Amino acid sequence: MRALCVLWYILFLGVFIFQGNADPVEDKQALLDFVNNLPHSRSLNWNESYPVCNHWTGVTCSEDESRVIAVRLPGVGFHGSIPPNTLSRLSALQILSLRSNGISGFFPDDFFKLKNLSYLYLQFNNFFGPLPSDFSVWKNLTIVNLSNNRFNGTIPYSLSNLTQVVALNLANNSLSGEIPDLQLHNLQMINLSYNYFTGPIPKSLLRFPSSVFAGNNVSYQTSPPDASPVVAPPGEPKPKSKNAGKVHEVVLWGIIIACSALGIVAFASFIAVCIVRVNKRDELPRKLRKGDMSPEKAVSRNQDANNRMIFFEGCSNYAFDLEDLLRASAEVLGKGTFGIAYKATLEDATNVVVKRLKEVSVGKRDFEQQMEIVGSIRHENIVDLKAYYYSKDEKLMVYDYYSEGSVSSMLHGRKEEDRNPLHWDTRIRIAIGAARGIARIHAENSGKLVHGNVKSSNVFLNSQRYGCVSDIGLATIMSPLATPISRAAGFRAPEVMDTRKATQPSDVYSFGVVLLELLTGKSPIHTTAGDEIVHLVRWVHSVVREEWTAEVFDLELLRYPNIEEELVEMLQIALSCVVRMPDQRPKMADVVTMIENVRRIDP
Repeated sequence: MRALCVLWYILFLGVFIFQGNADPVEDKQALLDFVNNLPHSRSLNWNESYPVCNHWTGVTCSEDESRVIAVRLPGVGFHGSIPPNTLSRLSALQILSLRSNGISGFFPDDFFKLKNLSYLYLQFNNFFGPLPSDFSVWKNLTIVNLSNNRFNGTIPYSLSNLTQVVALNLANNSLSGEIPDLQLHNLQMINLSYNYFTGPIPKSLLRFPSSVFAGNNVSYQTSPPDASPVVAPPGEPKPKSKNAGKVHEVVLWGIIIACSALGIVAFASFIAVCIVRVNKRDELPRKLRKGDMSPEKAVSRNQDANNRMIFFEGCSNYAFDLEDLLRASAEVLGKGTFGIAYKATLEDATNVVVKRLKEVSVGKRDFEQQMEIVGSIRHENIVDLKAYYYSKDEKLMVYDYYSEGSVSSMLHGRKEEDRNPLHWDTRIRIAIGAARGIARIHAENSGKLVHGNVKSSNVFLNSQRYGCVSDIGLATIMSPLATPISRAAGFRAPEVMDTRKATQPSDVYSFGVVLLELLTGKSPIHTTAGDEIVHLVRWVHSVVREEWTAEVFDLELLRYPNIEEELVEMLQIALSCVVRMPDQRPKMADVVTMIENVRRIDP
């Protein structure tokens, strides 16, 4: 009898352990069926042999890891229609983000099975056809963004059944007819601009600014509102608090961030001085608490005076606001072309990089538009912009902190102990990753986006040890580039010295300088033992011209056998990037292909 009890105990314990660590098998198969039947250009680590929870890119599970509750796959390069009976099998799904892909076809009919869906982001795809006729099946929907597609037909009146919805974006589609009187009392943000709506604007929507109806043939029964009170959706999935919309009137906080310049500074203090403006009483946003941010950016665009941190999708692991940054201890990481970068350590020990911009030449609207473009880019070889802050006196950008430092510090650390010797394999990965990141940047904004500040101090290593570029897209919002001094002149293309304007070909030139740094181990501008100032590009040209090519390469690289041919190929690629005439430089996408052909180091 005792033996039988022990057997039952073992069996029970085994089942308990198995269930506690089991994969959500059915959800896993649904995701595999989805990704295997929808072509995509970006690889995903969705391997059947790996557990889903905490391993698969873009997938979040419930706390007990029994179900998939979030799928975030922006910018993966999906194209074609969503395969039926795939995502719809994720019955516990709460968040679905497939924005910025090339998905086409009708809105999936079987999505009505996703009854727990709270956040839906399908913007910037190629969906067409009518909107779902019955929105009432998604009673928990809080944020809906279907903008920048090709949806047509009318707005179904069933949208009025979404009593929890706080944000609705249907802009830039082909919707028509009259706008229904939706009577959505929790609605705080709406955008119906650039469709084909006609008729009067219903009374329930007259509280929103005229800009959200722009590009339509609609009329006001009364004069349109002058202000632009587009309020941020609350962070809670189900905002039911009676005080959720209230804010306290206080004076406007300003920021003056400075750094102590005394002695040997390992850690400097982040100094924040609150400037009291007696003559202006403005609203200060409530503090963001842990878990208080929605998956989409928490943004308020009330008035210029009502400034707050603006977070982008995917920042739900952050739990800080402007006041937290003011209190944070900080260390100066470096002073760059566009401002000073700080490592800020928050009270919960989270480390972030805060870049304080200088000489911003555009107004708030243009600044925010550029931040929207930069913040929407999600790529494994681009450092994500997590948040930004804009006020009259301060412009801040917040990024993840990379503990290993930049490629520049790895190559040119002042002290031997500060340097991490870079193997040739690592240098190739840095080159491939940085090239892929810049190529992706050049493809954004209809192929018009420019990095504008490519240099090794803006290249980091991602978790796969590939290059990852930061500090993108600032050239268009900053004052014209000043005449570079010292090492800044080393990575800028010759034409930028004259025009003070960065372009995609000048990005290619700067990337070529980064390649030369990886190959030579030398800074773009360095001095010899005799204090002679040496320009890296000119020096490499002179050495190659004298046919002493072997002397170009970093001595650390010469320790590795059988890489001579790869070194020479990479040198040729770098030299093709740094030719003087911009139109003779290769496109960044071609540079990626050339580097990948030097050595195939990933599948």
